[in-house]
Amino acid sequence: MPSNRSNRIKRWEDIEESALVQLVYVSTLTISSRLNTSIFDEVEGHARNYNEQHGITGTLCYGNGHFLQCIEGEKRHVFALKERIFADSRHKNIEVLLLEVINHRSFTDWRMRLLFLERWLWSPATKEQAAQLSPFLPFAPHGWSSDRTERFLQTIKTFDSPPHIKAAGITYNALGNMFRHIAAPHQAFLIIQGFLSVLLVVALILLYL
Repeated sequence: MPSNRSNRIKRWEDIEESALVQLVYVSTLTISSRLNTSIFDEVEGHARNYNEQHGITGTLCYGNGHFLQCIEGEKRHVFALKERIFADSRHKNIEVLLLEVINHRSFTDWRMRLLFLERWLWSPATKEQAAQLSPFLPFAPHGWSSDRTERFLQTIKTFDSPPHIKAAGITYNALGNMFRHIAAPHQAFLIIQGFLSVLLVVALILLYL
């Protein structure tokens, strides 16, 4: 693990086993995983029992094809979970943004709440609250500094209700409302872009006929 980016990225071997730590990493969802309509239900389902049994809390954010996950708990349990997560073939380009010893948790929910960070998926009621996220959008967390990562975490932990598609629903446009019934939130954007690309190709063909 790199030790020269920031003094807030510690080395695992320098941390006591019983210490309370916060680990934040980012990764990219693979193409095959994006085609899996139940990917997020699977992630939440697999994590729920483990997190409760081992005192793990945190949050999982998704946007623009990227994950950012914050995991908090005793070092030995966070390390074991990190090993499982980093070996998961459903994502790639894994990068640690933050690893440090903490005095208290930023997130207290072991269910690891899931946030979708794409404006077009938010309801009007959500947008006012989520406007605080503007400096971090479009969501591209690879390469964030530790300070930027911490500012992001401080922002999302104050939300009364998360910008989550299951709570908010797709209100971007009629096309988005149609696709929400046949695709998962992380797939709707790909489908809409594909549909628009097909229309563009057809228009070009008709133009030159």
